[in-house]
This record gives sequence, structure tokens and C-alpha cells, in this order.
Amino acid sequence: MRKGERTRTLILNEAMSLASRVGLEGLSIGSLAERLEMSKSGLFAHFGSKEELQLLTLKQTQTLFREQVFSPALTAPRGLPRLRALFSHWLTWLEHDLPGGCVMLAASTEYDDRPGPVRDLLVAGQRELRGAIAKAIRLAIDERHLAAQTDPWQLAFELLGIVLAAHHDRRLLGDTRSIARARDAFERLLEAHRAAAIA
Repeated sequence: MRKGERTRTLILNEAMSLASRVGLEGLSIGSLAERLEMSKSGLFAHFGSKEELQLLTLKQTQTLFREQVFSPALTAPRGLPRLRALFSHWLTWLEHDLPGGCVMLAASTEYDDRPGPVRDLLVAGQRELRGAIAKAIRLAIDERHLAAQTDPWQLAFELLGIVLAAHHDRRLLGDTRSIARARDAFERLLEAHRAAAIA
């Protein structure tokens, strides 16, 4: 990696950390320059505008999520082992992600009714995520680990609901049991579909 690329990566990592605390909307070249002890003009050379900084920070977060959650899960066998790995890595992401919480989940609230390029990128990423979860569920159905009548999109919706509840309770309420509760909810949900598959 060239020096310029290394510098840009370091800047974006710091931007992710800052955005996790203040949100993408609160992220600015000025605040980032202050944290990095760089000049604003130096940061402008890398990004040029606040919106470009926000977009690249979101892309960096999405890339990190794929590397830490999806890529490891793909090494697990198809079906329930892969779905379990995906969910487990996702909960680990919630526990050990950025200091202020998940940038993407916070941005979903920030940009849910605010049109523009940042929202477009966020929506595309969330649709890709839903599709990947639904695909993992379809593979579990194909492997006969889940009932044939299981609706992949409905189950994906419910799994996301568990993750959102865990994030909410952990970040806002400080509930240290939220991750364990999420794992229990996940297993109960799977059990219902497995029981249907066996019956």
C-alpha cells in the first residue's frame, strides 16, 4: 500500500470512530482534522467535501462489516452452520465494533427520510445485507435444515429485528445481557422452523 493510501485508510478509520459517536451528519472535515491534528486543507486534498467524507466513511464501514461478519461466515458449511456463523459474527460486531456503536445502524435513523447520495449508499448496502441473509436462509432450506415453507424474507426480517433490539438495549440501556438474549431469541426462532421441518 502506498503512503497516500495508508494515510487515507488511517483517516477513514478515525472518521469511522468519530462517526460512531457523532453520526455521519455530525462528521465534518474540521472535527476530523482536529482529532488527527491535521490541517483542514490536508484533509480537503483527500476528500474535497463533507459529503464525500461521509460517503467514503460509510463505504469503509460497509467494507469492514463484510470482512468481519460475512467473509468468515462463508467458510462455514452451507445451511444452519453458515446462518449461525453469520448471526454470531454479527453479534460480535455489535459487541466489539466502533466505540460509539454501529455507524450503519445509527445512519439508518439519521437518513431514513433524508434523500441524497449518503442515503442511497446506505439503502443499497442494507438491501444487499437483507439479500445475503435471505440467501443464507434459502441454503438452509435447500439443505433441509429448515422447513420448506419457511419464508426467507420473513425470517431475515425477524433476525434483523433481534439484532436491532440487541443493539438498542446494549447501547442505550447498557444491558449487558442483550447479546445473550439475542442468541437465545435466535435459537428459539430457528427451533420453530426446525421443528416444522421435522414434523
